[in-house]
Amino acid sequence: MHEEIATLAGGCFWCLEAVFQRVRGVRQVVSGYLGGHTAQPDYRSVCGGGTGHAEAVRIAFDPQVVSYDTLLDIFFAIHDPTTLNRQGNDVGTQYRSAIFFHGPEQEATARAKLAELAPHFAMPIVTELRAAPQFHPAEDYHQNYFNQHGDQPYCQLVAAPKVAKLRQYFAPLLDE
Repeated sequence: MHEEIATLAGGCFWCLEAVFQRVRGVRQVVSGYLGGHTAQPDYRSVCGGGTGHAEAVRIAFDPQVVSYDTLLDIFFAIHDPTTLNRQGNDVGTQYRSAIFFHGPEQEATARAKLAELAPHFAMPIVTELRAAPQFHPAEDYHQNYFNQHGDQPYCQLVAAPKVAKLRQYFAPLLDE
């Protein structure tokens, strides 16, 4: 059984985690931080905006079931890649849109996806593309957050619509 890793940032990690956990072929989604200069990031310091880290998810997936390209399609469908350092009311570099690739094949796939999608957006895509640095898992209480706290207002107002969009546009890929 072959497994690959995808690492994506596109706003609050709770939202990305909630979406990718529901995709067939995804084995694990871990919320965390990467891309900054602080050696031991934590939620409070990352939310303060001074660490340079982004909230992100590390997705372990079976490429025989779901391709990296398909994961990128989902990623671009559920967040706005044209807003610099923000997603909705979440503002700061920690909420930037980024693809952290693991190897030259993922880099080539991501570059091709960015080029393919660019004409379909009214504004330029500002998604950062770079090699994946060290990933720091978030605190335990952030893991599986939407599934445990889906009734909270933030989850209802921000994460739930992204899950609904997944169900609407990618229903054949769901593992529910």
